[in-house]
Amino acid sequence: MGWWAKLKQLLRKDSEPEHLRRGRLGELAAKRSLQDHGLTFLTANYRSTHGEIDLIFRDEDCLVFVEVKTRSSEDWVRPAAAVNARKRRLLSLTAEDYLRALADRRVKWRFDVVEVLLTDGQVREVRHLRHVFELNTRRPPRR
Repeated sequence: MGWWAKLKQLLRKDSEPEHLRRGRLGELAAKRSLQDHGLTFLTANYRSTHGEIDLIFRDEDCLVFVEVKTRSSEDWVRPAAAVNARKRRLLSLTAEDYLRALADRRVKWRFDVVEVLLTDGQVREVRHLRHVFELNTRRPPRR
């Protein structure tokens, strides 16, 4: 099934909860946009014991771990703001798990965020924010 057919399938109303449908639509739009900008898709929804990375790409010789944030409104805050310290730590731990599985671990990598904005269930805008944060596996101090 091609990307357009998948997109049309996602836009149909069905029994899937709205937030899940919106998330899948955002991930598909992000994937397509990054591919259109020359990145090579590797995998989606990589899971480890620490969490999940939405998309993983290669940008020339660099691995790109992508967190997708899909919103229908940004009245209060940009979608990327949802990638807080806790989320960055979980993404970092999950990325380390992915890197451990590679034959050659001496690879460049970065964390990107893709913001997908929807209007009436349709993709209005896709924003690619490169190298948003550094690897962070330290636990935050207890209060």
